[in-house]
Amino acid sequence: MHPSLWLLLISLFLIFSPKYVFANTFLSCSIRISCGTIQDIGYPFWGLDRLESCGYPHPGFQLHCNDNVPEITILNATYRVLEINNSSQILTVSRIDYRDNICPSRLINSTFESSPFQYKDGGNIRLYYGCPTVPETLTLTPNISNPFECRINQRSMMGYYVTMDLRGTAIANYLGSCSDSVIIPAPIFEVGSLEENRNPEALEAAARLGFDLVWSANDGRCDDCLKDGGECGHNLGSGEFECYQCPESEGHGCSTRSPGDKINSVALGLGLGIPGAAIVCILVGIGIFCFRQQRRKKIAAQVNSRDLLASSSSKGPSTSTTNTSQTNSSYSTSKCDIERGSCYFGAHVFSFEELEEATDHFNPSKQLGEGGFGTVYYGVLRDGRVVAVKRLYDNNFKRVDQYMNEIEILTRIRHPNLVILYGCTSRRSRELLLVYEFIPNGTVADHLHGKRSNASSLTWHVRLSIAIETAKALAYLHASEIIHRDVKSNNILLDKSFHVKVADFGLSRLFPNDVTHVSTAPQGTPGYVDPEYHLCYQLTEKSDVYSFGVVLVELVSAKQAVDITRHRHDINLANMAISRIQNQTLHELVDPSLGFENDCAVKTAVTAVSELAFRCLQQERDMRPSMGEVLETLKEIENGRSEAEVVEIGSEAEVVEIGSEAEVVDIRSDDVGLLKNIHPPLSPDHYATDKWVSFSTITIT
Repeated sequence: MHPSLWLLLISLFLIFSPKYVFANTFLSCSIRISCGTIQDIGYPFWGLDRLESCGYPHPGFQLHCNDNVPEITILNATYRVLEINNSSQILTVSRIDYRDNICPSRLINSTFESSPFQYKDGGNIRLYYGCPTVPETLTLTPNISNPFECRINQRSMMGYYVTMDLRGTAIANYLGSCSDSVIIPAPIFEVGSLEENRNPEALEAAARLGFDLVWSANDGRCDDCLKDGGECGHNLGSGEFECYQCPESEGHGCSTRSPGDKINSVALGLGLGIPGAAIVCILVGIGIFCFRQQRRKKIAAQVNSRDLLASSSSKGPSTSTTNTSQTNSSYSTSKCDIERGSCYFGAHVFSFEELEEATDHFNPSKQLGEGGFGTVYYGVLRDGRVVAVKRLYDNNFKRVDQYMNEIEILTRIRHPNLVILYGCTSRRSRELLLVYEFIPNGTVADHLHGKRSNASSLTWHVRLSIAIETAKALAYLHASEIIHRDVKSNNILLDKSFHVKVADFGLSRLFPNDVTHVSTAPQGTPGYVDPEYHLCYQLTEKSDVYSFGVVLVELVSAKQAVDITRHRHDINLANMAISRIQNQTLHELVDPSLGFENDCAVKTAVTAVSELAFRCLQQERDMRPSMGEVLETLKEIENGRSEAEVVEIGSEAEVVEIGSEAEVVDIRSDDVGLLKNIHPPLSPDHYATDKWVSFSTITIT
């Protein structure tokens, strides 16, 4: 740094002495918060006109005033503040999203771990969503409510709420089949009334009453500070408690104010603003100076690099490494420009403006589909490529994790049956966008039981080919230590020749080969989720195998994975398939358009695939085959061998094509990435015109 800049900074520091700044901090912290029924609130709370340094260093103490209603957010859940009692350190709050509605758009648990708040009453209510019809043999106890209907994120579902722990009971096994659950606190005396009035209105009334939280925030030290005439707060740098005293003896003239009095806002603004503005200006100047210095060094390095490349190229033909880094100019936006910072996790970074232009400002007419995490739009890039642009929802608090996860997964892998990620926006962009190749022929779900369903389009030969190509993609993922975690017919895209592209990696997980499972909260889509994963919270490769088993049954039957219009025992397609196969009534399951009764070859193959699906759908994961075994079995079925013959050699089957079909890119090494001979396809044949739908479940945290 230039010596004159140091002198200027030191001069400013001496002019604006610490005592002067301390006096202004004292005045700032004398401001109290008032909103609605909450009046004259000080430490440990902050927010509105009260500075962060005047409260306890935790975001849970920040108060907001929304339409004269005080609100507070603790670990992603927002509460209405009903009362604040400083003498007993008790905060009374109620869940805003459950006050007048038990079907909120986001399902979030109330949790206070790792926060300065404690919930000591102990009463809780657990709500279940996406539950199947109650079996006739099951009797509801007083601890479970009457069923209620919900529509969350365009999904209709049935739900219940429970007032006690039912583990080990028959009803608990039933509730375990619900797709989502969430816990909210309620006073114990209210829990008793809910058992008498088992309806949604009673739950809403209990939620409005709220519950008490006890906080701990250096309250004893603050009491001592207030007795000495100071104001409580904390040091923004260290987070340590601070007692701000007014140095009146030095002639600064600050004083505490009584409740209802107003301080001179102009004087306070000048006292804090002038020194702050001066320091900011100096820092900006230093930043500009340093930026210019760095830029000069970078330009000099680039010039030297060009000279070196020019001299080396003049000495002989270009090396294979140089050839590897060259691509057709019309596809230059797919390359990663490391020097200019346009590469993120190995994916090309598009500007928001470029993608906004490509989608005609996200014109609703360009919308291809909506899923659990975002909306997908049709777009055309400046270089002429047709793409699908996923725009992640702003109200999804896990969107950054899903965004980074999908980028990290898709930049590691290349396979002909996996969708290609062309790029993304920067994490600092105004919105999070992902850009994919565009697949032209909809999804498998569309063709089996959706708007494209047509008996002539998906013959048995085509369906078996779809199963094999999907199995190839999943076997490749597992060999690359990746679990998809949301395998379903809506995530299997088809091109014009009915070749498969597996998509939607927002829930996927890296799975090291030296562990047996990954412990994580169950996520996925109802009807496809591995029951053992749902019960034990242990994710393995066999979880994908179960989901693929459901897809196999869909291909055989052309039925949806979950259909509440079917008989209550058949709502879940997996249960329906297991029942039909065990009872030797497979003909009741098979799609009539396949010619199962008339074509002997089709009947043999369909029966073999159904038996393979039966193995994939076993409740215990150890009883299921690996994805490699599934792939080999499907290939044998395609070649005319029965499932019974294939099972005999299934344990010896190995996936021999995975390693040769694609290579895994180490995204954390830019140098290695530049040397890999892997490029996005130079043909826009993978483009699509149909809606891309992904109904992922809501994640509970």
